[in-house]
Amino acid sequence: MVTPKPDAPSAELSSTEVERGERLANAIMGFGKQQGAFIARMNRTTGIDRSAFILLKNLLHLGPSRSRALAEAVHSDPSTVSRQVATLVKDGLVERRADPEDGRASLLAVTAAGVRLLEEQRARFALSLTRMVRHWEPADLDHFIELFERFLGDHQDYLPIMINECAGPVRSEGESR
Repeated sequence: MVTPKPDAPSAELSSTEVERGERLANAIMGFGKQQGAFIARMNRTTGIDRSAFILLKNLLHLGPSRSRALAEAVHSDPSTVSRQVATLVKDGLVERRADPEDGRASLLAVTAAGVRLLEEQRARFALSLTRMVRHWEPADLDHFIELFERFLGDHQDYLPIMINECAGPVRSEGESR
């Protein structure tokens, strides 16, 4: 058994579990690197950065919302989201609406142009992924999708804990608190 460090969760993990976690972390980091390259290229060709797509997708999912609720949904600082939303409003992808419950506040909503952009991007991405895995056995692909969807659900649920676990400063093994 591997005993967790003082600031780690209290449950003990076996060395096999830790090894699997390291393999998963390496795979995710490799995927993240590939996605980073993809996203950088997409930013240059579409003129819209990844954070804009994240905000648009979350806002579409939430429905008309206050900026603070959007910031919470994307685990970001409200002032950062406010600046990003200003650009989306300027680009016609998001609009501000009066909040019917509080006339002093406004709600953010994705415009028809924003919805169109998301739908077009998702369709292109889905077709590209389909071409990438078309040589997979259908049962393997179905199983992978099922497991990946399960992983994403668990990741979403665990994300606040993960942020707390991983947000601290990195210390070397011999360094004390």
